[in-house]
Amino acid sequence: MFITPPFWQNGPGPASFYNFPNLQPQTLPSDARQLSQSPVTTSTSLVAVAYDKGIVIAGDLLASYGSLARYRNCPRIFKVNDSILLGASGDYADFQYVKSFVEQKIISEECMDDGLTLKPKSLYCWLTRILYNRRSKMDPLWNNFVVAGLQDGVPFLATVDKQGTAYSDRVICTGYGAHIATPLLRDALDKKPTLTQAEAREIVEKCMEVLFYRDARSYPKYQLGIIDADTGVNIEASVSVPQNWNVAHFIKGY
Repeated sequence: MFITPPFWQNGPGPASFYNFPNLQPQTLPSDARQLSQSPVTTSTSLVAVAYDKGIVIAGDLLASYGSLARYRNCPRIFKVNDSILLGASGDYADFQYVKSFVEQKIISEECMDDGLTLKPKSLYCWLTRILYNRRSKMDPLWNNFVVAGLQDGVPFLATVDKQGTAYSDRVICTGYGAHIATPLLRDALDKKPTLTQAEAREIVEKCMEVLFYRDARSYPKYQLGIIDADTGVNIEASVSVPQNWNVAHFIKGY
């Protein structure tokens, strides 16, 4: 009579470990180092649009630990100098690392005291080299940076990602906003190619509201940065999304 073998023949018993034969412990070489294979604490979209005299850029204050909305006061738009704003989405630790050596670069330039300041196109070009260099070492910085500034009085808006891919445009969105907010901004520019600051701010605030409703990794409080040829750099630290969930009962099928 044929008898079937046990379900897990020669396998470990319940609540016990199995010692595999001829298995040697693995050791790493002394010069080995662990590279970041994936980001851990991340931030989501940035939304930016150029208007007639400057640029409006916004990004929420949330940094998510995986899928947990863990840190709720993490600014990621900062003033580089009087003509540049820098924002980032992606890994928050990598952003802090880049922010530290950008600030050190500004200090070094001020110490030279030659009357020259860093311009947005220069910072943009410098970041493309840094991110492409790290990508080539298979140790990327897991970020997407947005450089917003005034180059000789003309608005300049550009982005560079962790692979070194870079471009400039009048509308730049990162993360989920690249899919949701970009069409809204482009539609606004198609209807009126030259926006005023008030119009640019209104459409950016609308995009942040849409992203709050549609992006599971977003947050109702965000930073709003404006760099203007007349008024200079201004960052509003905590702007709130007007929330209205009266339409929630219409959402079905999930």
